[in-house]
Amino acid sequence: MLEPLTRELNDLMERTRDRQLRLAVTGLSRAGKTAFLTSLIHQLRHAGVEARLDLLTAAREGRLLGARRVEQQDLGVPRFPFDQAMAALDANPPRWPDATRGISELRLVLRYRPRKNSLFGADIRELTLDLFDYPGEWLLDLPLLEHDFDSWSQQQRTDGQQRGEFFNQWRSAVEQLSPQDELDETRLAEIAELYAGGLRAAREAGFSDLQPGRFLLPGDLDGAPVLQFFPLPGLGDHAPGTLTKLPPDSLYATLKRRFRYYQQHIVKPFYHDHFRRFDRQIVLVDVLGALNAGPERFEDLSRALTRLMESFDYGQRSLLSRLFAPRIDRLAIAATKADHVTPEQHPRLTGLLEALLAEPIKDLRYANVPVKALSLASIRATDAREVHDNGKTLTALRGTTLSGESTLMFPGDVPQQLPTADFWARQGFNFTAFQPLPPGKGALPHIRMDAAIDWLIGDKLQ
Repeated sequence: MLEPLTRELNDLMERTRDRQLRLAVTGLSRAGKTAFLTSLIHQLRHAGVEARLDLLTAAREGRLLGARRVEQQDLGVPRFPFDQAMAALDANPPRWPDATRGISELRLVLRYRPRKNSLFGADIRELTLDLFDYPGEWLLDLPLLEHDFDSWSQQQRTDGQQRGEFFNQWRSAVEQLSPQDELDETRLAEIAELYAGGLRAAREAGFSDLQPGRFLLPGDLDGAPVLQFFPLPGLGDHAPGTLTKLPPDSLYATLKRRFRYYQQHIVKPFYHDHFRRFDRQIVLVDVLGALNAGPERFEDLSRALTRLMESFDYGQRSLLSRLFAPRIDRLAIAATKADHVTPEQHPRLTGLLEALLAEPIKDLRYANVPVKALSLASIRATDAREVHDNGKTLTALRGTTLSGESTLMFPGDVPQQLPTADFWARQGFNFTAFQPLPPGKGALPHIRMDAAIDWLIGDKLQ
């Protein structure tokens, strides 16, 4: 009993001295959270030796001495699989690490020299950095807390030219139902599985705005009744008050009860036990993947991100709020896989990301929350090369595709603002997936990881 208590008291003291920071790495499916965390840990471990971190002030000034992994505070949370990720990158040929499918955590202790030495000579300080990784699918459940079953059902999108195809079987089944029907457990589970199957197929096709998130990554809840519900179309057509009078064993009452249980026992504890404890956050976004997939999926990503950003608790913190009511006080929003377009396209990629999140960014700045948008590549997969064609010099990308083919290509232009109908009509953008570059003996090759690290923790290394 004493050891966990002592550990918590030590953490409390470190937070009092502003020497502990909790950083959440979040994002939607395929945004590259595992690659980002692997690279972040690797860069900090190699800081001052082999890592190229010129945009991280403490590293550029030679004050960042490095980092080491130590035991995390919460021993009940799986450790982030850093060693397994590095083994994948070190393989021949190198391959991308497996995506994490649950909560994970890792603690680093950074050692650095402050800019101002103490009166007694050289002073070396430590910063404890707790890193948290969460499945993007679970993140999308946070906006669900703002709804009851009726409003959630009306908000769910199972239409669209492409998206709608994945829900045809579920739609055919649910169209035969009425709120007052009595369904046995077997039939209800079958229809719920049709809905979950539609969500899974939509995710594989590149859609992001998908709820409930645990239907996609059920874990130990697989087969539990709490994951056997689905939206009921047409609830708004019923007269006010009529649905609440239905008996407890009616379809409507059963689905409403399970939705409420999911909110209170799955989503809410996740929010209170984890999200509200974060100090800093980076949201990773696969803008290029959505751009490559077409207008329907691009608009779907925009909708998902807007809902996601509305769910977090941001704000400047005093010492008391830092200790007892933490809130996110610094945010980075990053368009990942910047190495999949040529360098002159990177500012356009950042501009497109800012356009996607224009309204949430305005709200954050109004709340005086420092926010920064950037484009990065956590682990580079390509090199930029100049190509001479008919007297013109062009920049192209050289890389190895996932199938092992070496290629030289120009992926096309990224729009700086939200794509118009004209852009989609002449869309020539070609987003190709590449193998990661071999890491070699030094730190992992990257693009602007140092800028992201400096923004997220640089002020704590002064």
